[in-house]
Amino acid sequence: MPETAIIAALEREVTPLLKNARAVKKEYAGRTFTFYEQGDLVIVCGGIGAEPARRAAEALIALYHPEVLHSVGFAGALVPDLHVGDILVPSTVIDGRDGSRIEVEPGNRVLLTFGSIAGAKQKASLARAYGAHAVDMEATAVAAAACARGLKFRATKVISDGFNFEMCEMDRFIDAQGRFKTSSFVIFIALRPWLWVRVITLARNSNKAAKALTAYLSKHRYQPGTVAEAKTL
Repeated sequence: MPETAIIAALEREVTPLLKNARAVKKEYAGRTFTFYEQGDLVIVCGGIGAEPARRAAEALIALYHPEVLHSVGFAGALVPDLHVGDILVPSTVIDGRDGSRIEVEPGNRVLLTFGSIAGAKQKASLARAYGAHAVDMEATAVAAAACARGLKFRATKVISDGFNFEMCEMDRFIDAQGRFKTSSFVIFIALRPWLWVRVITLARNSNKAAKALTAYLSKHRYQPGTVAEAKTL
């Protein structure tokens, strides 16, 4: 059984980590998941959002019995001193739905899990409301699954969009399973040339972020002392 289970939203966030892994399809609770097995590590890309992340975490726990659940992936900066490619290992994750907090590791960075993709103005509001430094859409769901079963939890996020970057209208292209409808998004953007520069910038930032994240994970994932018991406050 693998020691660590990594839950990402999309394969493009962790593509380099998947190259030497064995892809295995398994069913759990009526859904089919693709798990990437490599030694004492297993990776699943569960989809965008808290509910897909929860389903993926529960499938991992039931099928692989890991000791550690590790939420990884992209996050948006809520403060100006975080830039694209910066790694954030939070000490606290906050659920934006009810304000509950889970303490993870010593440190001073706070990650907020929010239910939609935040634009520039909303980022500033979230930072003020929650005292958070970055925002994602999955971490607290994975942390809650770990807490419920007494497992260890950690989160490693990489900044993919800066504090002032204005995201495109992307929520409408995420389906109920957390999958991004790329073809529909391409058609949407093709008809709006004023968005092309922004989309190109986002693509470049995402590539830079994915490389930084996988480089960090490859170097640090086996070091002792990098995980902690998650505690709900």
